[in-house]
Amino acid sequence: MTVLQWREEFSVGIEEVDHEHRELIELIRTLQQDLQAGADADRVIDVLGEIYNQIAAHFALEEKMMRKTHYPALADHKEDHETLLDDLRDIMDEVEDDGVLDESQLTDDLDRWFSDHFKTHDSKLHHSGHG
Repeated sequence: MTVLQWREEFSVGIEEVDHEHRELIELIRTLQQDLQAGADADRVIDVLGEIYNQIAAHFALEEKMMRKTHYPALADHKEDHETLLDDLRDIMDEVEDDGVLDESQLTDDLDRWFSDHFKTHDSKLHHSGHG
């Protein structure tokens, strides 16, 4: 299983955003470690809930920045955010229903999402003269 790590390519150069991204990755790493240690479904749901809340709050911050700067790709970026939140909700529902989490699927999804989203949307957003 790949353990998600902070990578310098994730940095967008805005301390507040980078700090939140780092915290999110730490939460995801906590979940991965819990899973490897055989955590029960309740613990997994708790950590997933924390990840979900933190991601939702982070997205709200980014979207506020985008509106303030009249960012042209706001709609696409917001849609990307909503897709990830929907995916996370689905995963949380599955764990609650089945008591089972496909950890490699979750890890792959989050890793892919972080990498793709940071490289496309976030780097465009934060390197478009904002600051």
